[in-house]
Amino acid sequence: MTDEPLDLDSHRGMAAQKATDIRRALAEVETHARELRERRAEIEDHLLAFPAESWPEAAAKARYVLKLYAAGLAPEDTRHRDLVAAILKDFARLTEQG
Repeated sequence: MTDEPLDLDSHRGMAAQKATDIRRALAEVETHARELRERRAEIEDHLLAFPAESWPEAAAKARYVLKLYAAGLAPEDTRHRDLVAAILKDFARLTEQG
C-alpha cells in the first residue's frame, strides 16, 4: 500500500479518457456561463437602480443595450449591424468631445 494517489485516467482506454476530458470541459464551460449570467444580472441591476448623472453615463448604458441587441442580430442583417456600429462610433466621438 502506498500513500500516493492513483491516476485512474491512465488506466482507462483512450475513448474513456476523451469522454472524461469532454465532460470536464463541458462542466467548466457551464460554470463559466453561469458566472457570466450572474455577473450580467448584477450589472443590469446596477444600471436599472441608478439613473445616469451625465450624458456619457447615459451613453454607456445605451452602448450596453445596443451591444446586447447587436449580439442577437442574424449574421446576414448587415444593415442593422452597420447602424449599431455607426451609433457606437457617434457615442465615442461625442464622448471624447464632451
